[in-house]
Amino acid sequence: MSPIKLIKLNKLRKELDSLDNKLLKIIKKRTNTVKKVLSLKEYKYQIVDKKRIETILKRIKNKSIKSKIDPKITNQIWKSMIKSYIDFERRNFKK
Repeated sequence: MSPIKLIKLNKLRKELDSLDNKLLKIIKKRTNTVKKVLSLKEYKYQIVDKKRIETILKRIKNKSIKSKIDPKITNQIWKSMIKSYIDFERRNFKK
């Protein structure tokens, strides 16, 4: 790799690192909100709401298309996030 390309690569990697840090802050906020939601659930079966999951995934797909983001990428990210938070809720359910 040429020195100029290496410099550009390092700059882009720093930009990615900065974005990762911002994402971590958002994930922390999301986790705190999920904790609040979980505290309102009375029964473990209330953790998974398939209709809501469908609605979320459709909304993300539409927004991705409008924003010219590959919807396969966002679909995989959201499915993984939803699955992770369902697991989190199951592990932390205390009723």
